[in-house]
Amino acid sequence: MNSIPIPDRTPTGTPTGTPVARSAGRWRALLALVLYASASGLMAQTAPLGADVESLLAHARQVNPEYASMRAESVAAQERVYPAGALADPMFTTELREITNGGESSASVLPGRVGSTRYIVTQSLPWWGKRELRRDVASAGAVEAQARASLAWTEIAMRIKTAHAQRYQVYESIRLTEEVAELLSRLEAVSRSRYSNGLAPQADVIRAQTERTMVQSELLAMRAESRTAAAQMNALLARAPDAPLAQPQRLPALPSDERLRYANLTERLREASPELAVEAARRTGAERYRDLTYRNRYPDLSVSVAPIQMRNRIADWELMFEVNIPLQQKSRRHQEREAEAMVEAAGARISAAEQRLRGELGARLAALQAARDTEALVVSGLQPQARATLDAALAAYETGRVDFATLLEAQRQLRQARLAAIRAQADARMRLAEIERLIGEQL
Repeated sequence: MNSIPIPDRTPTGTPTGTPVARSAGRWRALLALVLYASASGLMAQTAPLGADVESLLAHARQVNPEYASMRAESVAAQERVYPAGALADPMFTTELREITNGGESSASVLPGRVGSTRYIVTQSLPWWGKRELRRDVASAGAVEAQARASLAWTEIAMRIKTAHAQRYQVYESIRLTEEVAELLSRLEAVSRSRYSNGLAPQADVIRAQTERTMVQSELLAMRAESRTAAAQMNALLARAPDAPLAQPQRLPALPSDERLRYANLTERLREASPELAVEAARRTGAERYRDLTYRNRYPDLSVSVAPIQMRNRIADWELMFEVNIPLQQKSRRHQEREAEAMVEAAGARISAAEQRLRGELGARLAALQAARDTEALVVSGLQPQARATLDAALAAYETGRVDFATLLEAQRQLRQARLAAIRAQADARMRLAEIERLIGEQL
């Protein structure tokens, strides 16, 4: 259909050559650009997640409630640091003396009508160094809370990466199985043609139909598994179980061999592991608490200033000092031995955690290398061989040199080889996610 030409005029009918028309044209172009940018931004915001793991991690970092709670606890622990080392609030006391003026008048509680009134302001002062040690204990708690938040995030990130790899494996398996179902449909057509020409038995047709039905049954199971994996991913993203997710398009690239060396990973484990950071912060807190326990051998001081009012004037001032007497030394020795044992336990936990993490790191690294070797073997060796076997079996079956069972077996071998490659790819990424959780860093 021909479009109707529209004269290029302004709304008031001004010709295009005038400055007013040129200005109106620029405004129309600017308005179109703004509308296009708004529409593009809206489409970008409403596009479903799931195509790659990076967008999933970015979304989860903002909305995952478990990680949000750990971050809030970290902020709360940080806010405890200053109050831990602050002075206690001063105490104010009022003392009314001779409220009956020696029995000469009725009792009164007004400062100007009693014999004298003493106002006492008392400030407690801990022994030198105690405030700093209390602040250090609270600071160690804040560092521990921050490390726990990082540990929680590494756990969440590992689950997201694992779920993404599983979704990719299921999606690629479905795509491959659909291709196999299409191939079996063609094989069934070939067997029907040969049967109709008297070149093959009817059992070949039945066998092809049975094989295709089995593959379709596997497809149903895979699609159910895909929905389950999507629901698990949405749970990690704090979304409804049936919220739309894009099909996973790719897996993250594997690091180089140099970055995956055990010695390098062990060094990064000691430096960046959130779990080791938690234990180190606990040991620091235990050491500062031990020092504070030893410092409690010394008394705390309280200073009081008291002006004394008689009638309507301040008649006198008093200055008082008060100290607690640390007589319960046996109790303090028990507290000190407890603090020493806590420091020793914290050090042992660090050693135990490091040994366990190094063992897990070695196991995950071996599993990753096994998955990479399996993928390389399948892709470079088994898969081309299985494809060549299937092509040869198909050509031989069309000429009657092999039976249909041989053809189906060749098809199964190729399918299993391709599925093995997909599983190896996903398994390598899952092992990589576990290694990144252990060391607390992205490789």
